[in-house]
Amino acid sequence: MEFAFPWPTTQGEWLAWVSAAVTVFFGAVLLFAPGLSFRLFRLPANPERPEAYAAARANMAGFYLGLGLSALLLAQPLLYMALGFSWLFTAFGRIVSMMSDRGTGLSNWLWLVVDTVLAALALAFALGMVA
Repeated sequence: MEFAFPWPTTQGEWLAWVSAAVTVFFGAVLLFAPGLSFRLFRLPANPERPEAYAAARANMAGFYLGLGLSALLLAQPLLYMALGFSWLFTAFGRIVSMMSDRGTGLSNWLWLVVDTVLAALALAFALGMVA
């Protein structure tokens, strides 16, 4: 059995592919530059507690890289659906936080837009809204 990199051929596949590629990019940044990631997310990291960097590299980067690379390398609609729903629940968690924690700053609104767009790109193809 030969493995070939599945290159997107339709507009819908390209939308889902972009969502997966951005997810992989975010995962790579989290893995190789957790300090920068914390600054982008406006999270203070205590240098005396390296566990925060381990959480960024393992929990967050591992999930982003694992799901994003799986979607890119296998190009299956169900993987794109899982990616889309993951981003959709990320957006939902951000909305819950904005309502409960009063975190309605500009950066939270911008990240909500990013989360929602990435979810829409993957789900539009996976749910057959774009061919």
